Amino acid sequence: MLAPEEIQVIGNDVAIRWQDGSEDFYPMDLLRAASPSAETQGEHDLFGNLMGGNPGQEYQGVTVTGWKMVGGYAVAFEFSDSHSSGLYGYDYLKRITEKM
Repeated sequence: MLAPEEIQVIGNDVAIRWQDGSEDFYPMDLLRAASPSAETQGEHDLFGNLMGGNPGQEYQGVTVTGWKMVGGYAVAFEFSDSHSSGLYGYDYLKRITEKM
């Protein structure tokens, strides 16, 4: 699993340089919309029905105010709208760059 070597805010993007030297740029509002938290994406009940969440909601103007590394597998971003419960696994971060 590739891990971040460095994370920086550059303008309205979060830039991540990975251990292999590659770099990815994440617009802050799209990073917020991609939060893997149940609060944002919802969660499925025992029957597979999606409960809660706001998938597809736009977060225009929301910025990243901080972050912390979680174990050796994820980053927890803090956002200006007080959201901070999404754990962005390294593999998930690499996957979502294809959608941004």
